[in-house]
Amino acid sequence: MKTAVVTDSTAYIPKELREKLNIYMIPLSVIFGNETYQEEIDISASDFYEEVKQKELPTTSQPPVGQFVELFEKLSKEYDAVISVHLSSGISGTFQGAVTAGGMAEGIEVFPFDSEISCMVQGFYVLEAAEMAAEGHSPQEIMARLEEMKHSIRAYFMVDDLSHLQRGGRLSSAQALIGSLLQVKPLLHFEEKVIVPFEKIRTRKKAMKRIVELLEEDAKSGAPYRAAIIHANREAEANEWKAELEAQFPNVEFMISYFGPVIGTHLGEGSMGLGWVKKK
Repeated sequence: MKTAVVTDSTAYIPKELREKLNIYMIPLSVIFGNETYQEEIDISASDFYEEVKQKELPTTSQPPVGQFVELFEKLSKEYDAVISVHLSSGISGTFQGAVTAGGMAEGIEVFPFDSEISCMVQGFYVLEAAEMAAEGHSPQEIMARLEEMKHSIRAYFMVDDLSHLQRGGRLSSAQALIGSLLQVKPLLHFEEKVIVPFEKIRTRKKAMKRIVELLEEDAKSGAPYRAAIIHANREAEANEWKAELEAQFPNVEFMISYFGPVIGTHLGEGSMGLGWVKKK
């Protein structure tokens, strides 16, 4: 049985890697006024952060169901099944779109998977699925492994400016004001499919130190881990952090990723995150 792997743009898997591993991607969009841009296709992360400085904060939208149906039916000519991995159903209807389209597409069996998270941590599931599909594993075996991964997946994000969360309806005005006055850098994580505060920390430096402590709790077992440093237009800082972490955690394989336009709309420039998962 030949299995295709599909994800959405919020996994932020580089194009070269998607092509190398035969990963198919459905884009979400950002909308500035009357202009709609499909992320990873019409607008890059760096272009997005420049646009935001000059314009109103955009809105975001999920892919239309028809786009999923079209892709699934196109894949049916070459594949028997599709594993479709998407950002958390608690923050977007994209996963539900894949479920609906899976019931409509003809000639192919669709296995939608709710990552319950986003960004390159969502990408960890996608990479695992693509590697297993290439090795000839069945869709059922791949889905079982993805469920198993949920037990060791962790991700923590620090936002630099609370106003984006507040404007996007993710944080009340009062909380944003108090947070700004106290210089609070809340650590966020996904819980029950939605973004919630994990801890309130006073400074950026302390917030990043706390994330490292959380990684240490898992990595001290010595087991091999895969990790991603995720930044919102802070590449130099991300590279510096990666060098420090690689020296501290020899059993962890680090990569650098980014918060692209859709997720960046809600978190804002300067945000930083770290996610990890135990390797097979």
